[in-house]
Amino acid sequence: MQQPEHEAGEASRDEISTHEMNKGISILDLILRTIAAAGTFGSAIAMATTNETLTVFPQFTQVRAEYDDHPSFKFFVIANSIVCGYLAISVPLSIFHIIRTAAKKSRILLLVFDLVMLTLVTAGASSATAIVYLAHKGNTSANWFAFCQLFDSFCERISGSLIGSFAAAVTLMLVIVTSAVALSRS
Repeated sequence: MQQPEHEAGEASRDEISTHEMNKGISILDLILRTIAAAGTFGSAIAMATTNETLTVFPQFTQVRAEYDDHPSFKFFVIANSIVCGYLAISVPLSIFHIIRTAAKKSRILLLVFDLVMLTLVTAGASSATAIVYLAHKGNTSANWFAFCQLFDSFCERISGSLIGSFAAAVTLMLVIVTSAVALSRS
């Protein structure tokens, strides 16, 4: 007489390990979302509060550099703010996935929105990167001087803001990978 693999009401070891693995992936998803939200929030705040004023001698004229002087920087702030808001809203759903590891439809929905948000944060960071590059290097062909030689503090802050945004983009890529792995395991 053969022994049944498991009695009624008991889960097999494979089912338990899959459940525990999906729970671990969901916890990792929550942590990564929180990190990405912090990166986009910090980047948006750092860029939006960046300004510097210089007094030019001998005329004592004040020259001011602000983030909103450049449309690319405005787009950067808006894009990072939208992504941060989305990540904050998606945290409760991520917590739901820790409790209900087998939820597929909500994971697919999050995966699609995660891809859209990755595109948005990458577009914002890339557009701002082009302006930051010109600010640091200038363009002799167009007679644009490198104004970071004058506005050191301004350029340091906007460069730091870009680092945070690209770090959030990489973290969002990891979120997408964890979501795809969780979907493939359920």
